[in-house]
Amino acid sequence: MKILAVDDEALVLKDLEESLLEAQPDCELISFTLPGKALEYAGNNAVDVAFIDIELGSMNGLILAKEIKDIQPKVHIILVTSYEHYALRAFQIHAAGYLLKPVTAEDIRRELEFIYGDISQSCKKKIRIQTFGGFAVFVDEKPLRFTRAKSKELLAYLVNKRGAAITTPQACAILWEEQPYDRKRKNYFQSIVLDLRRTLKAAGIEGLLVRSRNSLAVDTSQFECDSYLFIEGNTRAVNSYRHDYLSDYSWAEFMIGNLEEYRDK
Repeated sequence: MKILAVDDEALVLKDLEESLLEAQPDCELISFTLPGKALEYAGNNAVDVAFIDIELGSMNGLILAKEIKDIQPKVHIILVTSYEHYALRAFQIHAAGYLLKPVTAEDIRRELEFIYGDISQSCKKKIRIQTFGGFAVFVDEKPLRFTRAKSKELLAYLVNKRGAAITTPQACAILWEEQPYDRKRKNYFQSIVLDLRRTLKAAGIEGLLVRSRNSLAVDTSQFECDSYLFIEGNTRAVNSYRHDYLSDYSWAEFMIGNLEEYRDK
């Protein structure tokens, strides 16, 4: 989440920054004391939420809020002030929230939860998995880099199974189609699993992989996936499908037929 904070008083802005980081420690916070600089930044960078002081000296915060909203219609504006009488004006510019100083972390959490729902739950959805047009994993919209092609393929197959567990022999039969399952193959597979776990852990998403004594699965509640949304009838996902489900993997061909059936229903 990218948050913009604007207040012409440096010490007050610092207090607001501390409260914002306490409420949303993983956010990307950009702060300005000059409204013109804030407007310039908003003109070149997408922002999710803007906390704007109303009394900015050189520019009224309501004007700044409207101009940012004109540039970025989807931005959520939360006005910050020491005076209650601005509430009506805040409503008129369609502000998402209105906070009286001093602003606390609890105030911020309440406003963000009003906008986005339970923040603790939404943070779990930071993983997006793409199966149409090539397999890819995005964490906070940044692509996950795999050190081994087989580690990536293993995760792709687990996503394809939609939470169903697979055993080591089953996984080996998929990853090495014509190769015999023996101790050497089993040991190699364990090194692939270890590599995948390290990759996920480095990205802070190790909870994606569910391991038991002799099986693996993915926790489907941890991520959003285009093919899952397709099956649910999501219009955007349906429109994005081009008969290219996990196109790099031959074992995915069977699922393509199932997707065609879902689309035709």
